[in-house]
Amino acid sequence: MSMTEDGYPLAAAISPRVQVVESTDSTNADVVRHVAEAPAEWPHLSLLLTEDQRAGRGRLDRTWVTPPGTALAVSVVIDASGLPTPSRGWIPLVAGAAMTRAIRSQLPGDVHTAALKWPNDVLLDGAKVCGILAEVVPGHPEIVVVGAGVNTRMPRPDLPVATATSFAAHGLTCDEDRLLADYLRDLDEQLGALVAADGDAAASGVLGGIESLCATLGSDVAVSLPDGQTLWGRGSRLDPDGRLVIVQDDEYESVVSAGDVVHVRTRPTSAPD
Repeated sequence: MSMTEDGYPLAAAISPRVQVVESTDSTNADVVRHVAEAPAEWPHLSLLLTEDQRAGRGRLDRTWVTPPGTALAVSVVIDASGLPTPSRGWIPLVAGAAMTRAIRSQLPGDVHTAALKWPNDVLLDGAKVCGILAEVVPGHPEIVVVGAGVNTRMPRPDLPVATATSFAAHGLTCDEDRLLADYLRDLDEQLGALVAADGDAAASGVLGGIESLCATLGSDVAVSLPDGQTLWGRGSRLDPDGRLVIVQDDEYESVVSAGDVVHVRTRPTSAPD
């Protein structure tokens, strides 16, 4: 293990509870269980983290394993009681934007780029460096647990797929304490703005901020939909609910609320059957 010897003082200055575990199957599963059992002990912005997550979970129930000490897994408790229920769908997007900004602040000069891929992956120089998963706590619909996995020290040969990357793969060192502090601060600020605007993402500035970070907008994309179809087009904008608006054939618009997005270099002249 390569945990920070001095702990996480910057993160602890923001979070009411920073719990570090040597290893776990899933930080999200742990926090969901802890909150369900004792919600008062896990207030807003409490977090649990490890560098040895052995059965991480992502969207569509995907699982992955990373070598110990090569990735940071963190799950944060969000009190969403101040948000109208329909607006809580913005939480994963806000978390993705907050992590994008936190990773950007780690990058030296203008050599590297960090951007958001809709809905909530973070790209470093175009490859995935972080994934995010949000879950509502059973029995506590006003509490959301947001998990993030950041590839920090993972050597290039250990990357699980060709589309993944890490800080180490680019010769970069991640200050994990500052990363967490920046992430928590931005996450709290943006959620606070959303609450103050009664859940209106446009009025709060949240929508515009996310769009400014989102590399999916303006990119040719292929979206694998839950029904098995693939939608080809260009990412245009986010709608008031955070859904991705795709323009097809420079004319027709489709709205996507769920699906796997792939940024493609060239778009086919006609969608495949």
